[in-house]
Amino acid sequence: MLYYLFTYLQELDVPGAGVFQYITFRAAFALIGSLIISMIIGKKIIQHLQLLQVGEIVRDLGLQGQIEKQGTPTMGGLIILASILIPTLLFARLDNIYIILMIIATILLGLIGFIDDYIKVFKKNKQGLAGKFKIMGQVGVGIIVGCLLYFNEDVVVKQKTFNDNAPTHVSYELQNDEVQESETNYSWEEVKSTVTTIPFMKNNEFNYSSLTSWAGQYSYLLGGIVFILIVIIITTAVSNGANMTDGLDGLATGTSAIIGVTLAVFAYVSGNTVFADYLNIMYIPNSGELVIFIAAFVGGCIGFLWYNSYPAQVFMGDTGSLALGGIIAVFSFAVRKELLIPLLCGIFLVENLSVMIQVGYFKYTKKRFGEGKRVFLMAPLHHHFQKKNMHEAKIVSRFWIIGIMLALLTFVTLKLR
Repeated sequence: MLYYLFTYLQELDVPGAGVFQYITFRAAFALIGSLIISMIIGKKIIQHLQLLQVGEIVRDLGLQGQIEKQGTPTMGGLIILASILIPTLLFARLDNIYIILMIIATILLGLIGFIDDYIKVFKKNKQGLAGKFKIMGQVGVGIIVGCLLYFNEDVVVKQKTFNDNAPTHVSYELQNDEVQESETNYSWEEVKSTVTTIPFMKNNEFNYSSLTSWAGQYSYLLGGIVFILIVIIITTAVSNGANMTDGLDGLATGTSAIIGVTLAVFAYVSGNTVFADYLNIMYIPNSGELVIFIAAFVGGCIGFLWYNSYPAQVFMGDTGSLALGGIIAVFSFAVRKELLIPLLCGIFLVENLSVMIQVGYFKYTKKRFGEGKRVFLMAPLHHHFQKKNMHEAKIVSRFWIIGIMLALLTFVTLKLR
């Protein structure tokens, strides 16, 4: 909203109003704003949750420090959602298709988690929202996101078209410790495409349309169905992965913040012709505006850590965890980096896999040998380390370190081909 106000002031030649045209300036204010909002309203929301006796119900699983968490306010994800949405509405361009997409996804995913928490806390149903309804909600979000990204005419990429009559561009490359200069004639052409980034490949790109090229005149429609299915699967998986990770104080929040910083860099370079050209990655027009949203996301996560770090004063609940994972997945599709998720979101992936392995192996051994056996002392994986008497704060710190390493490796994939 403030973007349009300052644009109007700039037209009136008000000194300094033009600074709001810079994405980096607005992103910085979105980050600061989300931090301030989370800290100010966070305390008030926690007090309100305490008055409503919205406390965590903890089952005794023999984990260190678990009983002390009994009664800690939950549904704190409301703090994160407010810290993301308010700065985005204030500082982003609201006519941008990517911003519209992220606002819709954030609200819907937060609503699914809120309903789940509401049933657990106020209806005294420990199971919360039935799994099938939760999945249906995530599938619905996936369909909306997939349709917007696939069919909306504003979602395009610009690709290089090489032509002798095109402008000459000079590029520099380091070879054998010497800088080599080369000239190339190309121009940027705007196209509607399903191309995405794939790691370790020579051209670093993969086009979903190649999966349905055999369908002839039906390839576009069939390609849309395939793309939407992929969006549904990845969004649901990452959302549930973040939910699984949210078991220790600050674990899911800190991990999400690290992932958010990485995605902010991807959004900035993908929306800037100079950096996209230098890194030889696809240029996505208008995607730079996403930097403002993800800056608010990172600020919201860090601000929430003020209250969620060990020992936690509040838990995010499914209101926060389902939304965080889903936002990361949808954002990754927007900047066409979703195939990097297994590496970037490696913590979420491992947590998810640990549960699947544990349940699958238990059922298999029980059916075959009559007695179920376990691979881990307890799943998800962070509870395995708790069972080994490792302190909660140390587990979280080490997971964060691994998350930073995975983020750096994700950056490396842009040039490692």
